[in-house]
Amino acid sequence: MPRKSSRLTFAVLATGAGVFSMLQSLIAPALPTVQHALHTSQSTATWVMTAYLLSASVFTPILGRVGDLVGKKRTLVAVLLAVLAGCLVAALAPDIGVLIVARVVQGIGGALFPLSFGIIRDEFDASRVPGSISNLSAVIAAGGGVGMVAAGPIVSALDYRWLFWFPVAIVAVTTLIAVRYVPESPSRADGRVNWLGAVLLSSWLVALLLPLSQAGTWGWGSVRVVGLFAAAVVLFAAWLLSEARSDSPLIDLRVMRLPSVWTTNTAALLFGAGMYAIWSFLPGFVQTPSSAGYGFGASVTASGLLMLPMLLAMFVSGVLSGRLEPIVGAKALLTTGAALGAVACAILALWHDQQWQIALVAGIFGLGIGLAFASMANLIVGSVPPEQTGAATGMNANIRTIGGSIGAAVTSVLVTGRLQPSGLPYASGYTHGFTLLAVLLLGAALAALMVPARRSGRSGGRKIGGSGTALLKAEEEASVMAPGALN
Repeated sequence: MPRKSSRLTFAVLATGAGVFSMLQSLIAPALPTVQHALHTSQSTATWVMTAYLLSASVFTPILGRVGDLVGKKRTLVAVLLAVLAGCLVAALAPDIGVLIVARVVQGIGGALFPLSFGIIRDEFDASRVPGSISNLSAVIAAGGGVGMVAAGPIVSALDYRWLFWFPVAIVAVTTLIAVRYVPESPSRADGRVNWLGAVLLSSWLVALLLPLSQAGTWGWGSVRVVGLFAAAVVLFAAWLLSEARSDSPLIDLRVMRLPSVWTTNTAALLFGAGMYAIWSFLPGFVQTPSSAGYGFGASVTASGLLMLPMLLAMFVSGVLSGRLEPIVGAKALLTTGAALGAVACAILALWHDQQWQIALVAGIFGLGIGLAFASMANLIVGSVPPEQTGAATGMNANIRTIGGSIGAAVTSVLVTGRLQPSGLPYASGYTHGFTLLAVLLLGAALAALMVPARRSGRSGGRKIGGSGTALLKAEEEASVMAPGALN
């Protein structure tokens, strides 16, 4: 495909990644409706979210690596078909069991993120790579906001099944265009898929994320939760050993040790904790009846509209970051994004009595999300060899998700640890939760300050020949330099 068609390629990548991001948040506000329509319990209905989370966590890094090995376009089309099938089955699901299975299939779409970043790096001119990654990140971030805003009106006007029928139509058209117009990337990694590493990675991720998402139901001290956490530690150690000994590791641990990668991933972990917790708890806060001493008794639609400033700010700041990155650097943007998130949560902890305050916080947080998403992707892509792009960006997305699960779980303990006679949380629970999130996001900003500044002569889109060994060696040598030499 001629390079002049890169706009169409970007449109395909942005649509696919945006739909997946939307599916992450689209169903959450409609869970009570789903529970009632399918005649199931609340604890069972939560598996509609849990299954999606676990599936995406498993498939994102694995299929990102598969794309590096066998071809990113081929893998992209397969993933789009999986998302299409998952949405179709979900729209037709006769019971909760089928819907949960459909959500597992939809979760395969998590691989759209690393595959899209890899295709951009392989196919676009080097000068356009940072801006394109920033724009794609803006779409990904805004997709989650679209889900929160659109869920209420769609369910009210139509039916919850239309939350999946709309993506069916969009993904079907996107897949057809991808088959015809997206080029197959020439950059391939050597080796094969380390299936033992894939199984161990999947196992420790499930063992970690499952108790985090279900501890509120099972109990933090229950045998299942404690046992799964212990299993996660053992499986994680076994995975590290397997990857270190493998000639073709699923995740190259040398890449994960690069100063620019591990610091960015640390910031992603802490930022994810704050971001997903806000997405999970702020709508519930504004929907709480004012009789509880806080909240506004807002409907699902009204609470979504209060999140609208976040959606707009995410998209605008994400797009602007592509223009600012060559001037101030991705490190500064990531630091600023995390700091804005911390400021937003601090304001929320102190002032949350008026709806305009919630809208203001949503807007500030949205600015932070847009800057952070774009800069994290650019930092990772600019720091690893081309043949490691899918695996490295997939792992970064996964680490952000792990942080989100941790943040949501800990915030849930603070919010629901002590309930009023009516069964609603006390205002102090939310205040403590928002304060914790401000601290976590401040930690993300501090981690971002540790990211080495990109040296001149290096471009996020530059093709690096061979296996990338020279780059890894240079970065490993840089890790022992004095911090001031890189900042």
